[in-house]
Amino acid sequence: MTRAIVLREFGGPPALRIETIDVGDPGPGELRIRQTAVGVNFHDVYVRSGLYRTLALPGIPGIEAAGVIEAIGPGVAGFAVGDRIAYATGRYGAYASDRILPAELAIRLPPEIDDQTAATVLLKGLTAEMLVRQVHVIKPGDIVLVHAAAGGVGRLLCQWANHLGATVIGTAGSEARAALARRMGCEHTILYREENFVDRVRDITGGRGVDVAYDSVGKDTFLGSLGCLSIRGHLVNFGQSSGSVEPFEVSRLAARSNSVTRPIVFHYFAQRAALESMTAALFDAMARGVLSVEPGTSYPLAEAAAAHEALETRQAPGPLLLIP
Repeated sequence: MTRAIVLREFGGPPALRIETIDVGDPGPGELRIRQTAVGVNFHDVYVRSGLYRTLALPGIPGIEAAGVIEAIGPGVAGFAVGDRIAYATGRYGAYASDRILPAELAIRLPPEIDDQTAATVLLKGLTAEMLVRQVHVIKPGDIVLVHAAAGGVGRLLCQWANHLGATVIGTAGSEARAALARRMGCEHTILYREENFVDRVRDITGGRGVDVAYDSVGKDTFLGSLGCLSIRGHLVNFGQSSGSVEPFEVSRLAARSNSVTRPIVFHYFAQRAALESMTAALFDAMARGVLSVEPGTSYPLAEAAAAHEALETRQAPGPLLLIP
């Protein structure tokens, strides 16, 4: 029998409750995974609260983890029992000690990446790769705005954009987090609680604006981010920690020939070849020191509610993990 966090109704962190379930054997094209580390993401918070109604209830939340293959179903090639793997998936089910996983989602881990690092970096790292190498291909000389620059994706995004030759402007909620963002590659930081970030961006860029604004905050920053764009600038809204963006007149984009994108990372690696390519780019960036990845703060699986509380209140200094 397997221990899992089962969500039976949307709500606050207490809605995450530990239960015992039966996992069974892998079928055709599947693997049975003994999970060693489970990543905790804001996506999980949105699912738990009901902001995202993408998990059928009752259901097991969680979208990334690392572990060891314990059994292999018929028709699976390229994997062996005992292989260390990691995965990210929009099919949920990661908040568990064991699970059945489609083999097409599993990525074999290189020896230099431990399970806990993999479980904290894979989804965030694939998101950063998508943002800087696909959604908007950053070029040397670009000026980039990153909201929540000291957050999980923000830190990777700032490092990668800086490496690609961009001037990075990051917003942060405190001086301590602004200092962290500067260590991650931000040339300029803005304390959004104390300063008008639109005015500060215009000051920093001499009125030019930014080539791309990466906005994971949503409702509270969307229109301001639009106001920060240069002519032909691109607003990438990839999250909504402050709530959903309200409808706006598309004609507002015409003032500076701007564009808006709302990418979902799972769509970008829906094909196996794309997943392997993006993962290879991420692991290469880590190996070359382009990305510095800090270890996560661990909670027992049964304390998933406490982990969500820490994530939502910004109590944890870095990424969060559940250990089955």
